[in-house]
Amino acid sequence: MLRRSLAAVVLASLSATALLGATPAPVAKPAAALPAARNDYANTTFTLPLGQGLRAFYARDFPTARKGFEDALAVIPDNTLAMSFLNATAAQTPGNLDSLVDAEEENLAKNPKSALAHVRLGFSYLFASLAGRDRNVDAREELNAAVQFDPASQSAHTGLGIMREADRSANRAKTEFLAALNADPQNVLAREYLSRIYQIDLKDPQRALTAIIDVPNLVPDYADIYFHLASLMHDLGQYDAAISYATRGLQADVGHVGESGQHGYTLLARIYLDEKRPDDARRVLKASIVAGTDTAYANTLLKKIDDGAYGKISAPSPSPGPSGSPAPKKKK
Repeated sequence: MLRRSLAAVVLASLSATALLGATPAPVAKPAAALPAARNDYANTTFTLPLGQGLRAFYARDFPTARKGFEDALAVIPDNTLAMSFLNATAAQTPGNLDSLVDAEEENLAKNPKSALAHVRLGFSYLFASLAGRDRNVDAREELNAAVQFDPASQSAHTGLGIMREADRSANRAKTEFLAALNADPQNVLAREYLSRIYQIDLKDPQRALTAIIDVPNLVPDYADIYFHLASLMHDLGQYDAAISYATRGLQADVGHVGESGQHGYTLLARIYLDEKRPDDARRVLKASIVAGTDTAYANTLLKKIDDGAYGKISAPSPSPGPSGSPAPKKKK
């Protein structure tokens, strides 16, 4: 036992001597911290003018809206939501979208290798097509050029995804939106369109909901997102939540400009009808007609309600008679 212990001591000392004479091993450098995921909506210098632009847009104050979106894009030039609303705002005033296209073409001529310049022009061409001019080929050309200069361009992939979705090519659109979200996980426009694909094309409302459920926390003034959330909650049979989101969208879109303002009343009516509440459905359909939104569909639903397709409607309460008038006689 003693001899074995001594041998162990000798071996230990020899090992220590060898270590002392050896070249010290390099100290491992700490791993570099991963860059934080992009989140445009954590930047208040961006979100403040964006919110001002959205509120003005939904109130039909388009000059103020345009300034808000321009100020937001001065902070984050490739944010697709701000880009889209800048073009949508310009499309509301005759000649403004043409002027915006001209300005983007001039900018590209000065910066032909800029992916951002190609994207900005591509989005303007895309909205020009929506306004009745056939610029889809030009839009696709510019967005593809942007990807060539910057393969990770989230804005270019979002624009191409929108075009694929319009072509009813759901799988290719989904690929583009996922590429955009790989570079910018909080890309609201890409998340919204991806949610539509899950809801409409893939018939998966739960997954669609997951894609956009927190968007109101990022952009509380984005009225259209409430319409989409209401539609998803309706699909999922969560009627109270659907009513809450649809109502919030109508409150945000006071000028009836976007989807909430244009179709929010009729969506609410369908929810009420599924809940067997024809009186409430009738009330919001009349509000839709008064507002001049989705009137053809509102009148169609009203006729069905009046014809008894959704059950009996409560009899209206009798109007009170003038003071001093005799009470109606009771039937025996």
